Amino acid sequence: MSIKSVAREVFPDPRPLIGAGRIPVTGGSTYDHVYAATGEPTVSVPMAGPDDVDTAIATARAAAPVWRATPANEKRRLLWDLARAVEKNADELTAVQIAENGTPRANASYYPPLVVDGLEYYAGWPDKLVGNVNPVWPAPALDYDILEPHGVVVIIIPWNSPLYSLGSVVAPALAAGNTVVVKPPELTPFTSLRFAELALEVGFPPGVVNIVPGGGEVGARLVEHRDVDMIHFTGSGPTATRILTSAAKTLTPVGLELGGKSPNLIFADADLDKASAAAVQYCMQLSGQGCLNGSRVLIEDSVFDDVLERVLTHVAAIRIGDPEDASTSFGPVINATAADRIVALIERARSESGGKVVAGGSRMGGEFEGGYYIEPTVVADVDPRSEVAQEEIFGPVLSLLRFTSDEEALALANDSRYGLAAYVQTSDVTRATRFADQLESGMVWVNGTGGLTPSIPFGGSKDSGVGRLGGRSGLELFSRVKNVWIGR
Repeated sequence: MSIKSVAREVFPDPRPLIGAGRIPVTGGSTYDHVYAATGEPTVSVPMAGPDDVDTAIATARAAAPVWRATPANEKRRLLWDLARAVEKNADELTAVQIAENGTPRANASYYPPLVVDGLEYYAGWPDKLVGNVNPVWPAPALDYDILEPHGVVVIIIPWNSPLYSLGSVVAPALAAGNTVVVKPPELTPFTSLRFAELALEVGFPPGVVNIVPGGGEVGARLVEHRDVDMIHFTGSGPTATRILTSAAKTLTPVGLELGGKSPNLIFADADLDKASAAAVQYCMQLSGQGCLNGSRVLIEDSVFDDVLERVLTHVAAIRIGDPEDASTSFGPVINATAADRIVALIERARSESGGKVVAGGSRMGGEFEGGYYIEPTVVADVDPRSEVAQEEIFGPVLSLLRFTSDEEALALANDSRYGLAAYVQTSDVTRATRFADQLESGMVWVNGTGGLTPSIPFGGSKDSGVGRLGGRSGLELFSRVKNVWIGR
């Protein structure tokens, strides 16, 4: 098998999109994009500079009163029309996702429908943003509160699922009446740019959606800017800390969707084959590059060996290959830096954690040598306090730990600074509800997942973030409450 090179024609114009269209950058630097499956350079991306950031924010600021005053039914129509445009261009957006980060087609084709679903869901909200009439005393008066948009929202998204990440944040932000300035990473700016172009094509006022690709300099300028009314960031904890430090200087509110080291608890009474297959799927999807991935599997001791055998069978069946091939379920990690970091961590796990690498553990050669492919890796009998059990690896490394009681399982599951998601596999409904109550995570899935429905609050606790996307919670995140008191 040979991995096909990516066609350069698949990439949209990589220049920033501000206001009514693409603009020439003033920053002067470029980023040479590399296709993760082959390691080959593709196109040069012009990086926005500080002046471009200022232009984008000023443009969003000018558009804010226009978008806020747009009638609710018109906002509804535009969000619905954008959903139709994403749906119509789903094949193109899928191809761009494959090219920008090596996501296999089987995964990449899943994201446009998710974005369509989110846009349709939030299209139904602009005419339902109601407040409350509040009792007051001692004087008679009418008191009510209303939800209003923050204004200009800066949105910083990650590279692992850029189209979905963009859609899940932009849809509620726009429905709440905000204008947005989005910074996609230099690694994957292309789906964001095409999304914003589609928004213009269906009639969104210029300046409502703006895209400024860039690196750390652009991000710093955005989060320090005094004309920004809110920030939402999806990414790593260290970057979030820097953003919070900058935002504190201007008292700008921040929403954070950060990392995870999600526990997946398998009890002896579970359907062990389904649970084992799910354990592999939850960890290995997107080659382990997902914040929700259940990379820490806690297995009841009496069935540990049975589950391990089943896990290894499912790992061996993973279809590794060309991201363009529809049968491929496992592709490369994002770049050489990530590949080297993951391999180094696996090597430390061999020598320091006491665990046994029972599958994978190396960078792949042969037909995969040019790209950034890491073997699906399983480490068994992991020390709960080791690096491989505690740190978010963001790669295809599954850690297996033993427990002997419900109490030990809960203690191990909560022994993490992260609190994004947790998975529970059991046939005991009493245990399931008890664990759902006591697990320290923003989301708990029992015996499967229902996907990422836009009506469901999405977010974490502890070091996994602040705020919730999805449902009414997403609208409230991007809104602020104003109280009105009228004497009589």
